[in-house]
Amino acid sequence: MSCSEFLIIHPLLGADDTWSGYLAESTSGKTAPELLNLLYTTAKLNEFDKRHPWLIPALPVQHERNDRTIVIFPTQPATDEVEPLRQYEAELRKASTPLGLRAAPGSKLPGTGTWNYLLISASHARSLPNFALHGMASRTLVVAVDVHSHTDRQWLLDNASTLSTAEFMLTRGTPGAKADTTRIKLLELLTLITSDAETAALEEIFRQESKLAYGLLRLVNSAAMAPRSPITSFAQAINLLGRRQLQRWLQLLVYADPNNGHQANPLLQKAAVRGRLLELLAPHLYPPPEVDNLEDAAFMVGTFSLLTVLLNMSMPEILQQLPLADVVLHALAEHRGKLGELLHAIDDAEARDLDGAGQRLSALGLSGEIYLEAQLEALAWAAKIRSSTQ
Repeated sequence: MSCSEFLIIHPLLGADDTWSGYLAESTSGKTAPELLNLLYTTAKLNEFDKRHPWLIPALPVQHERNDRTIVIFPTQPATDEVEPLRQYEAELRKASTPLGLRAAPGSKLPGTGTWNYLLISASHARSLPNFALHGMASRTLVVAVDVHSHTDRQWLLDNASTLSTAEFMLTRGTPGAKADTTRIKLLELLTLITSDAETAALEEIFRQESKLAYGLLRLVNSAAMAPRSPITSFAQAINLLGRRQLQRWLQLLVYADPNNGHQANPLLQKAAVRGRLLELLAPHLYPPPEVDNLEDAAFMVGTFSLLTVLLNMSMPEILQQLPLADVVLHALAEHRGKLGELLHAIDDAEARDLDGAGQRLSALGLSGEIYLEAQLEALAWAAKIRSSTQ
């Protein structure tokens, strides 16, 4: 297997903005069977909601398979793959296995009900005749990909798309719009945390802002933390978690829904995935970064990288208010240093620039196996956060 081959896992959003499935794609366009076999056989899959489908690319070779995966066939396969994929499709249909098709612009859509799942890009979907997707969705689950704007996301929801990728979440709001003042207050809290303020100063913030305390308690009592007994106060959280873990939860708290957790906020989970993923991958970078507390710095780079989206502020504006270490500042502001390069690779992966992601990950000395295992660990951890915060 080439070191440039990586399997990228994208959470799929349902209509209510919660994670409702997963899409696997290869950075090289031709997924290595070894990576799919690793995905199928890992016990980590048991930690995910068993109702959520995993959409994976069809391969013209024999490989492992399980009952949680939906094999997605291409509309226009390579010439040497046509016959092997035809035989594989026939085998799966004979076994009454749910199947999916990836639509291609310029090719006719399949008949309604001939496939259980249809993957289609947002631009392709919007070029179709009116109500074409409504007719398709009567017997086929429509999954939209390359959804790069909130406008496209809403149009797809209005036109029978059940699941979608979430590239649109990486875009900021309207330029010049007023920043969220509630979350600016959270920046003040983050300033105290990153400057290693005394516990008393932190407690004072929570006494002034009861919603922050409530949000923090929801986070630390989530399944991702799984405390043996409920944490009921900020002081207890400090005692049980310690300052290091408390700081990590406070970094995520800025993304929590201010309406007491009654509204889904997938940005919280995306920030959690980024933080955990960078933390897990940082020790495997080559050459290794010369950074004190490397895992902590990596987690902070990941979680803070989406503050521009959340606060509708530029990264320089945000960083001016936070006393961060130089390595974190350079990574966030300019993608400099090993952590910055790793963040750039994850940016590419989430934007579905698969070639760019693969090249950057390879240049950092990462293998496809290490990256896949880290993704699954990070996604499983973030998925557990949702159960108690949304």
